[in-house]
Amino acid sequence: MYIAGIDEVGRGPLAGPVSIGIVWVKKDLDLKEKYPTLNDSKKLSEKKREEIYKLAKKDSDISYVVVSNAAKVIDEKGIEFAIRDAIARGCKKLPEDTSIYLDGRLKAPDNFKQETVVGGDAKIPAISLASIMAKVERDRYMKKISEDYPQYGFHKHKGYGTKAHMEAIVDCGFCEFHRESFCRNLTQE
Repeated sequence: MYIAGIDEVGRGPLAGPVSIGIVWVKKDLDLKEKYPTLNDSKKLSEKKREEIYKLAKKDSDISYVVVSNAAKVIDEKGIEFAIRDAIARGCKKLPEDTSIYLDGRLKAPDNFKQETVVGGDAKIPAISLASIMAKVERDRYMKKISEDYPQYGFHKHKGYGTKAHMEAIVDCGFCEFHRESFCRNLTQE
């Protein structure tokens, strides 16, 4: 019997993918005991997230997957579709006897036993770890694409709508990683 935690990162940025983290472990594994500093990824420093990520990645007791959908999918089909699709694709990796805990309003395919927990990324260790795994991988991706598009500063803001990022969009236009549907109120001159 397994339990899984699912969380998404990157719902609101103006650029980059939305990413879903899914972590599954045997039901009797105490993740909080194993990772005492485990918490919602937003409440941890980047350094602490990286430390936990590296440990979990090597941990034979932990299985995980991060599934993403690009800005193009988000623009063409919407953010909710992109999230549902990534969850469905990630859940195909889960063992059959898995109970799923999801953060917020997320939902897994109907064939899984599941429970949605508001604020679950701070309450359910498997969701916390899923949040960390997804955030670290998405942040690394944004830093990588920043090498080819330094004018946008993706390595700093990870695609979120900071003042500097919005000014860069106005000055330089969109790149292939922008969610144009999220940027409608920005005018290009």
